[in-house]
Amino acid sequence: MDFLLTRLDKRCFLMLIIIMQLIVSVTVLFDIPIARQILGFFYFTFLPGFIFLKLLNLNELRHLETLLFSIGFSIAFLMIVGLLINEFGLLFGVSQPLSLILLMIVLNGLILLSGVLVYSRNRSTKIRAGESIRISPFALLFVFLPILSIVGAIYASVYQNNLLLLLLIIGISLVFIVSVLSKNLLSSKFYPFALLMIAIAILFHSSLISTYIVPFGSDVPVEYFLSETTIHNGYWSSTLTFLSGSGSLWSTEYGAMNAMLSITILPVVYSILLKMDLTWIFKLLYPAILAFVPLGLYQIWQKYIGKKYAFISAFLFIAQETFYSEMLGLNRQIIAELFFVILLLVMLNKKIEPFNKMTCFIIFSFALVLSHYALAMIFLFFVSFALLLLIVLKRSSRNITVSMIVLFFVIMFAWYIYTSRSATFDNFLEFGGRVYRQLEDFFNPASRGQDVLRGLGLAESPSIWNSISRIFAYITQVLIVFGFIGLATKRITISIEKEYLIFSLTAMVFLAILILLPGVANTLRMTRFYHILLFFLAPLCVIGALFIVKLLSKHKKELAVSALLLIVLVPYFLFQTEFMFEITGSDSWSIPLSGYRMNALRLYGQYGYTDSYSVYGARWLSENVNIGNSGLYADGSSRNYVLTIYGMVYRGYVNLLSNTTFVTRNGVVYLSTLNIIEGVIPFERFSWNTTELTFIFDDLSLVYTNGGSITYENIS
Repeated sequence: MDFLLTRLDKRCFLMLIIIMQLIVSVTVLFDIPIARQILGFFYFTFLPGFIFLKLLNLNELRHLETLLFSIGFSIAFLMIVGLLINEFGLLFGVSQPLSLILLMIVLNGLILLSGVLVYSRNRSTKIRAGESIRISPFALLFVFLPILSIVGAIYASVYQNNLLLLLLIIGISLVFIVSVLSKNLLSSKFYPFALLMIAIAILFHSSLISTYIVPFGSDVPVEYFLSETTIHNGYWSSTLTFLSGSGSLWSTEYGAMNAMLSITILPVVYSILLKMDLTWIFKLLYPAILAFVPLGLYQIWQKYIGKKYAFISAFLFIAQETFYSEMLGLNRQIIAELFFVILLLVMLNKKIEPFNKMTCFIIFSFALVLSHYALAMIFLFFVSFALLLLIVLKRSSRNITVSMIVLFFVIMFAWYIYTSRSATFDNFLEFGGRVYRQLEDFFNPASRGQDVLRGLGLAESPSIWNSISRIFAYITQVLIVFGFIGLATKRITISIEKEYLIFSLTAMVFLAILILLPGVANTLRMTRFYHILLFFLAPLCVIGALFIVKLLSKHKKELAVSALLLIVLVPYFLFQTEFMFEITGSDSWSIPLSGYRMNALRLYGQYGYTDSYSVYGARWLSENVNIGNSGLYADGSSRNYVLTIYGMVYRGYVNLLSNTTFVTRNGVVYLSTLNIIEGVIPFERFSWNTTELTFIFDDLSLVYTNGGSITYENIS
C-alpha cells in the first residue's frame, strides 16, 4: 500500500475540522461507548496541536516531529485551557467550571477558531510531505505485539497464567534481532512504528495486569486522590486542605503534587470528555502517551548516529525496567518527559525560525513546569550547565541562550511559589537541606542508598542469576563510558551538535554527583534518575560499541557492532523484564510474570497490588464512616495504597496498626486482604502475624466484612 503525497486546500482543511468536531460531538452527546473514548482521545490529543503547527507555519518539521509536536501542543492546550476555564469559571461564580458542557464549548470553540485562522491565510495546507512508503509485511507483525500484550495481561490476571506474556517477551526480542540484522525485512522508515509498538506492548503488559491501579511503589495513589478530588469538586483548588475534628490539615506532599496540572486538570479533562474512569485514564491513556517518549529520543539521536543505531539506543531506553514499572506509578512524570523530549527537539532543531523556536520553547517550558517539579529542575540544571560550559569554552549558540534560561527560571519559580502555598518550593528547600545534612556521611557508602550500591556492585547479589543480570547491566554502563571516551578523544568521529555533546557531558557529571554526594540519589530515587539520564546516555552505549569494534577490527564494522549490541541488549532486556528469573524459578520482582507466586508482603505491601475485597472494603468505609472525625487504624500498605486510591482517605487521618495500638472511642479499624487472607500486618520495616494483634480488635464490633476485608468499630 502506498501513502501518496497530498496538499489539502484550506477550505477542505476547515471542513475536515468541522466534520471531525461533529463526529466527536455526536459520540459525546449520545454517549456512544468505545467510539467516544477512541475518537475523542485522538481528536483532543492530536488535532489542536496540529492546527497550532499550521498557525505557526511549522511546515519544516519532519513527519515524526510533526506528530510529536502535535501531541505536545494538544496536551499543553488541554492543561492550559482547562486551567483558564477553572479560574475564570470560579471568578464568574460558576461552582463547577470543569463540566462537560463548558469544556466542550470552550475547547471546540477554540479549535474551530484556530481552524478559521488557518483558513484565512492565502495558502494551501500541507498535510503530508515526503516520499511514498510501501508497507512491509514484517512491519505489520509489530501490530500484534500490543494485542498479545493486552490479551496476555488479562489472561495472566484472570487465570494466573503468564504463558502469553512470556511469548510476548520472546517475540519482542526476536523482532528486535531481525530488525537490527535485516534491512530487507524492516526498512529504516518503519523504525519509529516498530518502537511505538514495542513500547506500547511492554507498557501494557504491566499496566493491565490488574483491573485496579498498581502503584509499583510510586506516587500514583496521591496522584489519583488529587485527580478524583478535582472531579468530585468540579473544580481545581490550588490550596487543598483537609478537615478534621481538630481543625484543618495541610500536607506539603499533597500540596506540591496538587500544583501539577498533569495530574489534576489533564486527567480530569480526559475523564469528563471521554467518560472514562480515572483508573483507565492512568492505565491506558497515560502509558500510551509515555510510548511516544522513545520516539522523540529516536528522532533526536538519528541525526547524529543514524537511524539504525538510534533504533537500538531507543530499545535500550525501553528495555530498562523503570520505563515499564516505576513510571506507571508516576503519571505526572510521564507527561513531563514528553515535554522534556520535545523541548530538546525544539532547541536542537536549526530549521525552526527564531520566533517559532521561542514560541515553542515558552509553551513547552510552561507545560513542563506544570507537569513535574523535579523534571523541571533537572531540565533547568541541564540547560544552565550547558550554557555555562559554552561560555567557558567561548562557544556561541543560538539553540541555548540566556533569555531561554531566565524565562524558564521565572516561569518555574513563579508557579511553584504562588500556587499550593509554595509547597513545591518548600519541597526544594527540604530536599536541599536533607542533602546538606547528609554531607557528613560522605565517606559512608551506605548513605548513597541501595540502588547506587547495587549499581556500583557493592551490594550483595541474592543469587547467581542476579549476578548475571548485573553483569549485563554493568556492560551497558561500561559501553556508555567507552562511548563518552570515544567522543571526548575524537576516536569516534560523529557529526554531533555541540549542544547535545555538552548535554551528554552534563549527564555524566550529573551521574557522578548522584554517586559521590550522599542523599542526592534518594531525593528522587536512583532508578528514576538513571532512566532520565538515558535521554542522553543511551546513544553513548552504541557509540561505545563502535569504539570497541574500531579498536579490535578494521573490517565489517557495522555487522560486528550490531552483533555486539545484540549480544548485550537482548539478554539485558530478558533480565530487566524478569523473564530469566521467571523461567528459572528464581526470586522475581515482576508482577506481570511472577505475581502469582510473589511474596505477599512484596506484592501487596511494597508494590501496592490490590484486589476486589480490599477495594470494596475501602469504598464502603469512605461511604459510611466520617473518617475526618473518627480515628481510623490500618496498616501502612492500606494507608498508602488502597485507602488513598479507592477509599479517598487522606493519609494524615490514618493511624498505623502496631503492638501498641489503642483504638479510641468511635475509632475504626480497617483490615485488607493482606491482613485477613495472607495473615500479615506490616509496620514500617517490620511485620506481625494478624493473630498476634487480635487483642486490638477482639473487643470491637464487626461492622463490615466481605470475606477478604473487614472493618471494626469501637462503639463502647
